[in-house]
Amino acid sequence: MGSDHMYHLGFGHGDFPEDSLPRYALISGDPDRAKLIADHSEVTLVKTLSENRGLCSYLCLNADGRPFLSLTSGMGGPSLSIVINELCQLGCIDTVIRVGTCGAVQPHIKAGDIIVSIAAVNHQGSARDIVGEGYPCVADPFLVVRLVETAERLGLPCHHGITASTDTFYEGQERTASSANKQLTRRNHGLIDELRHLNVLNLEMEAATLFAQANVYGFSAGCVTAVLAERSEKGEKPIGAVKEKAVERAVQIALASMIESKDEHIIEA
Repeated sequence: MGSDHMYHLGFGHGDFPEDSLPRYALISGDPDRAKLIADHSEVTLVKTLSENRGLCSYLCLNADGRPFLSLTSGMGGPSLSIVINELCQLGCIDTVIRVGTCGAVQPHIKAGDIIVSIAAVNHQGSARDIVGEGYPCVADPFLVVRLVETAERLGLPCHHGITASTDTFYEGQERTASSANKQLTRRNHGLIDELRHLNVLNLEMEAATLFAQANVYGFSAGCVTAVLAERSEKGEKPIGAVKEKAVERAVQIALASMIESKDEHIIEA
């Protein structure tokens, strides 16, 4: 590891041509998705930057020849907070868009659809470490508009609204049938019904922390997720049959919105 390498990311300024840092990135919770994006037909993989601690990072070119990063944040807010902090230390950040997966809590949203988050209900300790209680975890509204308009132009089923972000996949998202723990704390009993009545669209595990960091650190952030579970209609488990198609839709939106942007951005997948 070079002397300028970030401790967790495993790469630094010296890993980029002529010390030129890319201003775009697609950041995925799943390391396999980071590689999927780097190998996408509309992307040229320049080189692997690091696979340190399972945080796979790739330097890529988009269809316009513009450099960007495809890298992994790991699962959940705590891991994402480290990745974003170190990217900011490198100065390698303008805009972050998380492109991931989620579970829908509204019955009209189906597996395979896409959700663009305008804000996130914060059920994350990592976000509270950064902004405390009551701070609004909101996306960049201009970025939200660009993502939604890109999805519409591509003819993809897309919803936009409020997301809820949790630290745990099972207890924190009111899963018991598919969990080793059949008991829930009082706070999580009735969570899905409560979120539905509050017009929250979906559950996921990173957006609130990302939005908190963006507004405190001073960069633009958004979140686009593929729906894999219908928590209102079909229970707790992700619907595996739609995963590949749904994730491809989310990646398409991220790549296309990057090309349409007139500014330099980092995009999280």
